[in-house]
Amino acid sequence: MSEHQVDIAPAPPLNEPPEWLRLNGLMVIVSPLKEIVRAAVPLVVVFVAGAHSWWQWLSLVGVGVLIARGVTHWATARYRITDEQVELRSGLFNRKTRAVPRDRIRTVDITSEWQHRLVGLSALKIGTGRQDKGKDDELVLDAITKAEAERLRTLLLTKNTAAAAPEQSAVDSVPAATELVRVDRRWTWYAPFTLSGIAVVAAAFGAVWHFANDLHIRPDDITLLHDGLDLVGTESPWVLIPAAVIVLLLVATIASVLGYILSYWNFSVTREQSGTLHIRHGLLNTRSVSIEEARLRGVEVKETLPLRMVGGGRATAVVSGLRTGRGDERGGGLLLPAAPVAEAHLVAAKVLREPQDPTTAALTPHPRAALRRRLTRAVTTVLALALAAWIGYELDLLPFWVWIVFVVLTPFSAWLGHDRYRSLGHTLTHGYLVSRSGSLVRETVALRSDGIIGWRVHASYWQRRSGLVTLVATTAAGRGGYHVTDAGTSQALAFADEAVPDLVAQFLEPAT
Repeated sequence: MSEHQVDIAPAPPLNEPPEWLRLNGLMVIVSPLKEIVRAAVPLVVVFVAGAHSWWQWLSLVGVGVLIARGVTHWATARYRITDEQVELRSGLFNRKTRAVPRDRIRTVDITSEWQHRLVGLSALKIGTGRQDKGKDDELVLDAITKAEAERLRTLLLTKNTAAAAPEQSAVDSVPAATELVRVDRRWTWYAPFTLSGIAVVAAAFGAVWHFANDLHIRPDDITLLHDGLDLVGTESPWVLIPAAVIVLLLVATIASVLGYILSYWNFSVTREQSGTLHIRHGLLNTRSVSIEEARLRGVEVKETLPLRMVGGGRATAVVSGLRTGRGDERGGGLLLPAAPVAEAHLVAAKVLREPQDPTTAALTPHPRAALRRRLTRAVTTVLALALAAWIGYELDLLPFWVWIVFVVLTPFSAWLGHDRYRSLGHTLTHGYLVSRSGSLVRETVALRSDGIIGWRVHASYWQRRSGLVTLVATTAAGRGGYHVTDAGTSQALAFADEAVPDLVAQFLEPAT
């Protein structure tokens, strides 16, 4: 037998996963600085309260611990991006590894707080949009360079499986973008009409009041406040109340204007060739949010009552998988802050690629029973409070002017109830379900019919007596459900059947 030598080719090497990458080394400055700022108040209190004692040394030790914590995070944090997922591991004693599947990524936010901007870094937040997970649905790469953040944003949103090596040729061919809107700095004057300043002042007042109570500090103990009360005259509520309202409005105006400038400086919305909406804004802390147009399900235009009085409004996106909360800017879906309402409708139309914003369509009014329901609820509530205030005055529990305030508010509450009815309406136009409601905050939403995955019909006891129902269009986008409030029963069911044919028809009785 002859022997034959057979050459066996070696098997091709398997695709090895990419290597683990470090965060930028300048994070050893950013992370400790962020930790120190967060703990600044208790550190200062310990240092001042412990003057000439070992407490000062304790505060310095606390600073050292915070610095060590920040350095440790940088030293142990590693990340990598594979074809299937984004992974991040960190921790020295408690080792933690997090992974986000790439096919579940809904948002990629780039934020730069002032600590990042000092050294030219950014934080990349990768979100899955899971509303039931809270912050656990985010994976944060803190901190990387701005160029690397932009490259990773493009990579993750375009589902490109190219190698994810750091700082790869700066920015790898960032797609060209078309600017849809840029905020005019003259629109800052709309800020005081958003009611945000009043909310900020109220929250600050509540925090200060709680802190003062804990320390047993009375208003009379503060010299400036004591002299101010003496100047106004605390014996006359007719002088004190208007003065307090004027001071509140002045402070709220300043707070809202400053907040508008800090949050929405250089606000812009651009459309990239990859089919992504890119939203940028911020002065000290900048934010960059990217939304895939394929997940866009509609728009919403919001107008507070004061903002309506000066012709203003805001526009937000209804996006599948985008987490929303108290304030649309927190969820990243803000398309335009307080601005002329015409501009809000314009940017909404551009985002939807429609010649006209669907939220401007003429709406079908709701039955007169909805008007009676709103007037009854508004007026009855205020009259009940007035009665309670009168009883409190008779029992020497409340001053007389409290009762007067509720009596004066009665006509306003009646007007408010009528205005809430005038805001009600719905229609179906060019494939969009349009619904509007509210008065203090009027909301008009245009939802794509093909984004509706179900209907809920709700009717309370009083609604049933009036022949009214609330129709809820359920969707996987935005708040998860959008209401057509206090519509006629047959009107609402016919509308639901027209918006999504055959979905509710099987539950309707045929006409006889």
